[in-house]
Amino acid sequence: MWSFVLVAFLLSPALAEPAKPKPDFAVKTKAIDGTVLLDAAIKADAKLAENCLAEGKKYIAEQRAEAEPELKSDPELFRNGPWTYERSYTQASLIADRYVSVLRMDYSYTGGAHPNTEIDTVLWDRQQAKRISIRPFFTDLADGSPAMQAMVKGVLASLKAEKKERGTEDDGEDYAKSIEPKLLKIGPVTLARSTEAGKSSGLIFHYAPYAVGAYAEGTYDAYVPWQSLKPYFTAEGTAIFGGERPKGDDDRNK
Repeated sequence: MWSFVLVAFLLSPALAEPAKPKPDFAVKTKAIDGTVLLDAAIKADAKLAENCLAEGKKYIAEQRAEAEPELKSDPELFRNGPWTYERSYTQASLIADRYVSVLRMDYSYTGGAHPNTEIDTVLWDRQQAKRISIRPFFTDLADGSPAMQAMVKGVLASLKAEKKERGTEDDGEDYAKSIEPKLLKIGPVTLARSTEAGKSSGLIFHYAPYAVGAYAEGTYDAYVPWQSLKPYFTAEGTAIFGGERPKGDDDRNK
């Protein structure tokens, strides 16, 4: 009797899937079901949390402003319910107890063939309490500079290796054209974690579905180790890069 009850309890639907975390902001109307979610690490930094939440609220407001007129003009577009927009912020790394890399994921579904996913990143400087770019770590990140060329070379090599490991066909022509040696065209970037305390082992460039392959391939992360970028470091870059990427750190896409 008790064993039957225990098995039934363990197999109950309520335990089959973990409960979704409560959103930090939510809006639900006939036109839109929008949420913003910050992970625990981000919420532990009040200024970073405030910054991300403000941006998230603005994003949801913009989607609502676009959806509401569509609902009035063509209600059939919403026959399956309100359009869904979810934005999440997740801490990817914390380097030197100062630089926080944040992965921003946007999920949306507006009744098409499949949902859409967009990826962007935020690099937060705790000391200055503001967003920055990776420019302070490199001597020259102008369009087409040697440092940018080295990054593109590293990205393409990483993607090629990842596609080979997945058994995915890779002609390399189409997506390679979209990855340009320009900071705003190469892809969203985070600082990779390292086996050496306080250091970053390099850069990780993040690509959403469709960006570098078919939708079914999902997302890709391209890792560029710091050693290949060392000639282009400023003093700040030399101070934060070192060590190796921890084993298992590339399992997000597997």
